[in-house]
Amino acid sequence: YVTHAVLRYFRRFDEYDTQARAGQWAPLPQYRKEDFAIGVLGMGVLGTAVLQALAPFGFPLRGWSRTEKSQPGVQCFHGEAGLDTFLRGARVLVCLLPLTAETTNLVNRANMCKLPQGAYLINVARGAHLAEPELVTLIKSGHIAAATLDVFRNEPLPVQHPFWQEPRITITPHISALT
Repeated sequence: YVTHAVLRYFRRFDEYDTQARAGQWAPLPQYRKEDFAIGVLGMGVLGTAVLQALAPFGFPLRGWSRTEKSQPGVQCFHGEAGLDTFLRGARVLVCLLPLTAETTNLVNRANMCKLPQGAYLINVARGAHLAEPELVTLIKSGHIAAATLDVFRNEPLPVQHPFWQEPRITITPHISALT
């Protein structure tokens, strides 16, 4: 699931889909892998598995956890002191944290603004990690290019939720863990 979303953003397929619906033929400049760092919030079993799955593609990999961890081929950060540096270098942010009092709303405006301009978000952990209205604002401003979301505060996602109206948000119904 995460690998698919990362490759879709890297190859700009969302943008090509938008162009195709508008009848446009316009090749886009390709991203450079070395400029497309993947940052995984949470280096437990799932975060480690995602980092291992992404390793063969050659992207710079970054991981953040509450406590110090080490994984070959991954630039590791930990604790509150390491979060800002971790976020500033992640072109794609993947959330795989457990939900705790400390991680609720961790993916908020302040932290998403630390990501580089045009960053991408993938949340496959818990909906309460994400400050939902702030994501819509940052996508509309262009700071966040797009998001792939599989988890939400309220599931099923209510029909009137603004995510349904934002074409740069890909929504799936809590199926990312299916293998």
